[in-house]
Amino acid sequence: MLVRLYDENPNPREVRKIVDILREGGVIIYPTDTVYGLGCDITNQKAVEKIARWKGIKIEKNKFSFICSDFSHLSLYTKPISNPLFKLIRKNLPGPFTFILEANNNVPKYFKGKKKTVGIRIPDNNIIREIVTELGNPILSSSVHDDDEVLEYTADPELIHEKYQDFADVVIDGGYGELIPSTIVDCSGDQVTVIREGKGMLVY
Repeated sequence: MLVRLYDENPNPREVRKIVDILREGGVIIYPTDTVYGLGCDITNQKAVEKIARWKGIKIEKNKFSFICSDFSHLSLYTKPISNPLFKLIRKNLPGPFTFILEANNNVPKYFKGKKKTVGIRIPDNNIIREIVTELGNPILSSSVHDDDEVLEYTADPELIHEKYQDFADVVIDGGYGELIPSTIVDCSGDQVTVIREGKGMLVY
């Protein structure tokens, strides 16, 4: 199913329909402020396993991140952070960044394995933030961007739908996406380290 939503004013009725699908274990493809993302409700283990199987990876060895709607999710799923680090994150979010932080016990066990971190995204995109707000908890985020080759289907929602319609329950058309993924910033150690240069330029 292809659903058109507008970033300036996402249709609340359509948002609720998409959230119902997520709650039932559905998989969605959605716009962000970078590449289109593939995700599901993080609390639905079967949906998470479906995405992991499709990508051919083990959940506990994944590099999935969580799409959050606001900063309240930060404290819900990560260990307490210092004031300077919080100020840094607040300066750059919402925006095209993934911040890797120490995970707390609220992160579902099937994500963690031996990992003690979680990637947090708050995209500068009203569509996906409204969906997460309505859902009430983050959604899993995995890029539909192919790291080996830049293909048009990663940017054009109609072509994404054509390619993924047999796997995803909903593809959200939020207009053309980007071909550059988010900048990944590791904040889990003593130093803040940019481990992937993407669309975002970190403001200190």
